[in-house]
Amino acid sequence: MLSKEASLAAVPPAPSQTLAQRAPDLLVWGAVIVLLMISFGPVEINRLPMLFSNSENMRSFGKEFLSPDFTHWRLYVAQMWLTVQIALWGTGLAVILAVPFGLACARNISPPWIQQPMRMLMNLLRSVPDLVIGTLFIVAVGLGPFAGVMALALNTGGVLAKLFSEAVEAIDKGPVEGVRATGATHLQEVVWGVIPQVAPLWTSYALYRFESNARSATVLGLIGAGGIGQLLFDALNGFNYAQVSAIAVVIVVAVSLIDFLSQAMRSRLL
Repeated sequence: MLSKEASLAAVPPAPSQTLAQRAPDLLVWGAVIVLLMISFGPVEINRLPMLFSNSENMRSFGKEFLSPDFTHWRLYVAQMWLTVQIALWGTGLAVILAVPFGLACARNISPPWIQQPMRMLMNLLRSVPDLVIGTLFIVAVGLGPFAGVMALALNTGGVLAKLFSEAVEAIDKGPVEGVRATGATHLQEVVWGVIPQVAPLWTSYALYRFESNARSATVLGLIGAGGIGQLLFDALNGFNYAQVSAIAVVIVVAVSLIDFLSQAMRSRLL
């Protein structure tokens, strides 16, 4: 039986890094700290004490906010259901866009002359805020939920295309090579070798974005793109915080139910 000293000697020393190896990590974290210090003034962190000095204003606001007015609850529920429908259609159209675009952006599927322009296009769609795209469609087709659907479809399509392409790039090459060995075409390799591997992950991504779009559709209502956001905007402008509170409760309940159902569906997929 080995002695205590011999047992300790047999244990390999913990791996250590030299200063040169740790330098990149130190530079990154140092840069983050410097950026936080630089942005302290521009983002007005010095106003933090006002949260306590103006507590009386917050208490008077909170008193009314904690007394929600559900007089028009049927209207709130109907508009929330319209918001969910906007999110559902926006996500559905985004998936239709993201499948071919995601495959076109994948390095292991598409040639560079297709991949690079498609990546730039998807970057553009992701970069433009929903409100800007929504305003563009409102100018084109007028106020209403269709503008919200199209705004969500384009922005979410860009996000999902990136996620879908990353999933494709991480696939196992074995099934693809097996399909190729049978003499299949490139399209058949994608259909039978790629899609079955990424379909569960793609579905999980789409469900997550549907959750996010249920919240984004609420914000789009503020510019007249339909849904409960318009009611929320009107209540805020009228300083009717009791109605604001009731609408917020309806939104929280609806989003929580969507999140619960989405998690249940994702747990069965992965």
